[in-house]
Amino acid sequence: MCPIAKIDMKLNYNKTVQTLAGAVCACLLLTARADEIGDKGRAIFKQNQQAVVTVQLLVKSKVTMEGMGDRSNETKQEVTGTVLDPSGLTVLALSATDPGALIQSMFEGQDARIKMETEINDLKILLEDSTEVPAEIVLRDKDLDLAFVRPKAKPAQPLKAIDMSQAGKAEILDQVVTLNRLGAAAARSYSASVERISAIVQRPRLLYIPDTTMTTTTLGSPAFTLDGKPLGLFVIRAVKGSGAGNALSTQANNYASVILPAADIMKAASQAPAAAAEKKDK
Repeated sequence: MCPIAKIDMKLNYNKTVQTLAGAVCACLLLTARADEIGDKGRAIFKQNQQAVVTVQLLVKSKVTMEGMGDRSNETKQEVTGTVLDPSGLTVLALSATDPGALIQSMFEGQDARIKMETEINDLKILLEDSTEVPAEIVLRDKDLDLAFVRPKAKPAQPLKAIDMSQAGKAEILDQVVTLNRLGAAAARSYSASVERISAIVQRPRLLYIPDTTMTTTTLGSPAFTLDGKPLGLFVIRAVKGSGAGNALSTQANNYASVILPAADIMKAASQAPAAAAEKKDK
């Protein structure tokens, strides 16, 4: 064999070995990174899972559409809540409990005239041991898509809560851990997911936009940075309809799932009044 050909074969062999070695190292690094995220996520889950609760409510709704009359319905719903204080103050996504305002804002300015009225009754906070704590909505913030509920009576034991004052921050493409409680079919088990920040809105207020990967995260789920600090809460950001295009395109353009920063949640929570029972005791 020609000496030059032998040299070429040796060089090609060395390149192949280097390529394979690089691929193996990359796989090992990715595996180590995945294990690191898993370890941090499990620590966050263990520390905060009991502060994520199921809120059960009876919703009476009435929908009016021009030319179609009225339609009334009554349904029992379960939504995710995050406990902010050992006294039981819990925050939810308002759109998960009262979709009427969200629907009207999305269709405002459209040819279709739609109106939805909702009434919430028989509200309960379901704890880990299935204890039902009767509660009531004490504050609604449509602009932030938040609803705050309190137990009607002081809980027998302080509830596990998330201290939103110890907030973290995230950057583009950062990964965050979210917590949730699943539905009755999954025995209301606690769940955790990893989301990635795909965009950050600066105006009119700071909002984190998660990617669109399907996970168990839902409205009302808290999000944490990988160092365990609360980042915020999943809510809906909706804007008024532009009056152009069809209803479906309007829906797609006028709302988005976002993470509302912890600072905004704490500011709103500071305005939440005491429950009716607490007021009577004072």
